[in-house]
Amino acid sequence: MEPMTAQQAAEAAKGLTFETVWAAMMQTDARIEESQKKTEKMLADLSKNIGGLGNSLGRLTEALFTAELWKKFYDMGYPVSQQCNNKKFCDEKNVLAEVDLFIENGDYAILVEVKTDMSISNVDDHLERIGIVRDYFDKRGDRRRLMGAVAGGVVPENVQKYAHRKGLFVVTQTGDAIAFAQAPQEFKPREWQ
Repeated sequence: MEPMTAQQAAEAAKGLTFETVWAAMMQTDARIEESQKKTEKMLADLSKNIGGLGNSLGRLTEALFTAELWKKFYDMGYPVSQQCNNKKFCDEKNVLAEVDLFIENGDYAILVEVKTDMSISNVDDHLERIGIVRDYFDKRGDRRRLMGAVAGGVVPENVQKYAHRKGLFVVTQTGDAIAFAQAPQEFKPREWQ
């Protein structure tokens, strides 16, 4: 489209008043505002759907570990008498800690944090959680030894090393199964007593 000449512009402007130009600008503003609202709603819907997908992936990851993990600990010499998913530790008014998997027998309780993509901050949060549960047990005279584990669909090597240094078992997804990550030779699981 070629630019208008001065004469063409003058001809096009005939009959235009301030009021008609203002009305046209207001209609344009209204269309832009309506378009922005539609775009914001579409983005909000997309964000909600992506969040739902993330929650579904998290539930799928937890289900994978829930089905087999107690057997893996049993095979390592920790006879399991019970496994509880999403166990909450509460006082009179509050949830003090929640553990994704709580595996126990008479002597041990193993607290497991499950993440789709495990990070060092997840490991630190879990260590803090284990300390809270240890305090919870102590206040109730429960002397079982606590141990911890982190499990994830993706557990980067640096996170595995960090978790092992902190005395946690590391469990990873291996195709359609799960397995303990190769621990360093000097690895000794920490016991919170």
